[in-house]
Amino acid sequence: MTDKKKTTIVLFSGDYDKAMAAYIIANGAAAYDHEVTIFHTFWGLNALRKEEIISVKKGTMERMFDKMMPRGADKMGLSKMNFAGFGPKMIKDVMKKHNAMPLPQLIEMANEQDVKLVACTMTMDLLGLQQEELLDNIEYAGVAAYLADAEDGNVNLFI
Repeated sequence: MTDKKKTTIVLFSGDYDKAMAAYIIANGAAAYDHEVTIFHTFWGLNALRKEEIISVKKGTMERMFDKMMPRGADKMGLSKMNFAGFGPKMIKDVMKKHNAMPLPQLIEMANEQDVKLVACTMTMDLLGLQQEELLDNIEYAGVAAYLADAEDGNVNLFI
């Protein structure tokens, strides 16, 4: 058994600001030598979507979800003050002025720090997402795998 502290995060939200918070916490915990898992489920899976369109066979309902969901972390809306997409542009400008790292770079940093990024397979099935549509270097698992990680967690968060 490892002496490393464990941090687990369930990223349920598809909001840019909430996903940023999850990744800032994850990167901070990894920097403090925690073993970190982010379990992406429901709208949180959008943070793992590739920006480019990947041609995969889908049914009618899956195609509808595909069109309605943002394609990639940078396209996610804000939880408050979204203003039909103008809010994210404003917050990204403010972040740039303050040298704050945008969400896509936070995700890259998490990968570099060996944060375990997990896509919920049940949600993928429900929303019609396929592995080809998600980022490379992530894992695929169900809730039992998350619970196994969280069981020994020192910090367990739901965002």
